[in-house]
Amino acid sequence: MTSDSCNMLTVLLLLSVCFSAISALENGLARTPQMGWNSWNHFSCDIQESLIRETADAMVSSGLAALGYKYINLDDCWAELNRDAQGNLVAKASKFPSGIKALADYVHGKGLKLGIYSDAGNQTCSKQMPGSLGYEVQDAKTFASWGVDYLKYDNCNNNGISPKERYPVMAKALLNSGRKIFYSMCEWGQGDPATWAKSIGNSWRTTGDIRDDWNSMTSLADQNDRWAEYAGPGGWNDPDMLEVGNGGMSSEEYRSHFSIWALIKAPLLIGCDVRSMDKVTVEILSNKEVIAVNQDKLGIQGKKMKKYGDLEVWGGALTRNRVAVALWNRGSSKATITAHWSDIGLNPTALVNARDLWAHKTRKSLKGHISASVASHDCKMYILTPK
Repeated sequence: MTSDSCNMLTVLLLLSVCFSAISALENGLARTPQMGWNSWNHFSCDIQESLIRETADAMVSSGLAALGYKYINLDDCWAELNRDAQGNLVAKASKFPSGIKALADYVHGKGLKLGIYSDAGNQTCSKQMPGSLGYEVQDAKTFASWGVDYLKYDNCNNNGISPKERYPVMAKALLNSGRKIFYSMCEWGQGDPATWAKSIGNSWRTTGDIRDDWNSMTSLADQNDRWAEYAGPGGWNDPDMLEVGNGGMSSEEYRSHFSIWALIKAPLLIGCDVRSMDKVTVEILSNKEVIAVNQDKLGIQGKKMKKYGDLEVWGGALTRNRVAVALWNRGSSKATITAHWSDIGLNPTALVNARDLWAHKTRKSLKGHISASVASHDCKMYILTPK
């Protein structure tokens, strides 16, 4: 690799590090973006104990757990409408008869981790269970006593109180709970959390909720892009969960969805029914080479580097002086997309080996640029390694 290439990559790294070095939440978690599964996108409130156990089983039997998908996360509607006489949250007896502690034990027995959901308001978004506003210390201790490993903390019914006031209270409660619990802040990007949340949470939402359609997914990718410099080990921008496998997008669109989420260091939280995935869904979610980009230890969020109408080049630095690049066709017809070295931090004369992460083939000794024909709404993804 030439000295000029090293210098250009160093500039990109410094631009990211100057923001990502902002004091992170010191709970030892989220050194890379979280990976796992969440119940909401596919099941909404229709969850029960058997589903969670079967999902944990399927995560292991499908091989997804071995690839790093370790969190099995309950979303809204797991608790009774009212607290008990001591003010504790209580699992809904009709849905979780064995209780959350027994469920956590089962999930842990599979080598996985259990996540749970609450809300920084009086009630959760479904209004079917209490929120944790005013009960942060008590609820954090309850979660810890059950063996919970992850908290998704939503933003509904919040009495108009700023997220900057509400979310730090639960952060402190979790830190003092006696258990390391990943803190996922779901405040929908309200108050630009990327600028202040890194000392509070392990991830923070930068957008509203995702829908299982092309327009929603692309819009959220764009909204999240502006905050790239603030993400890094310990705290990540979150443009919401994956919709891969839920049926609302084409295979090409899901491949783009997964590629871009991996490149931008978004949480990789599966949102489909992993008990009944088709072959294409398994292939997308199981792509080890794409997952490796997301989990790269450097922790630099990739971003949009160049735009030619509906044709886009996204890229980001990786360990060992490598660069990840996605050629993304957001147009309605097949097109050739080119990424020039000068646009992505490489010396224009550098010789580069390009590993195609979807074809699993290597193009050797490329100079100046990489070009590929990309189908409508599809994405080609590469790791570029200067020689």
